[in-house]
Amino acid sequence: MIHIVLKRPEVAGNVGAIARVMSNFGFSKLIVINPKCVINSKEAQDRAKHAKNILKSAKIGGEELLDDFDYVIGTTAQIGRDYNIPRSPVLPKELANKLSEIKGRNVAIVFGPEGQGLSNTEILKCDFIVTIPSIPGKQVMNLSHAVAIILYEIFAASKEKKHSDHILPATKKEKEYLLSLVDKLIGQVTFRTPKEKETQKKLWKKIVGKSLLTKREAYALFGFLRKFEK
Repeated sequence: MIHIVLKRPEVAGNVGAIARVMSNFGFSKLIVINPKCVINSKEAQDRAKHAKNILKSAKIGGEELLDDFDYVIGTTAQIGRDYNIPRSPVLPKELANKLSEIKGRNVAIVFGPEGQGLSNTEILKCDFIVTIPSIPGKQVMNLSHAVAIILYEIFAASKEKKHSDHILPATKKEKEYLLSLVDKLIGQVTFRTPKEKETQKKLWKKIVGKSLLTKREAYALFGFLRKFEK
């Protein structure tokens, strides 16, 4: 199940427009974290049109609302260079193709506040990030427009016939265990600086997140990595 997560939205009309576009593409689960506007205001409801029910049923709260997701995917207009691992993104169509292979897992797609977007700290907590290419030098895309583009790609990909629905993806718990095994191995390696060690940890978190491992692949890696412990 895919949930749309808005962090600290400032404009109620944007939240309403997002609810509307969610309804257009068949999404219904909206989470709003620490909003800076009134989610069920008249402005939001007027923009939501036929999707007022999505506003009314939206979960509103703090960061704890992200705790139980198997995959947390951030969005950003600010991408980094090659050395900036956390800000190395996929494109919307790539994201859609990846998500079309996942069945039965809870996925959060997280959008930051208008103008500012997600912070570096918030991006570090994501499995990976997605970005929408646009003309360099232009202002950041409107929040509701960005949501619409990403949801369209996911909707379009979901309509294609898939042959892997029987394959189970790894859960959050299995990913965390895999990363704990990797961290143990990293702890046994000598690095020139503490920063190099932290870079390796960030790298492996993004590799595991982007790969969307199946349960079978995860268990095969468990067995392989545990051999090094012996």
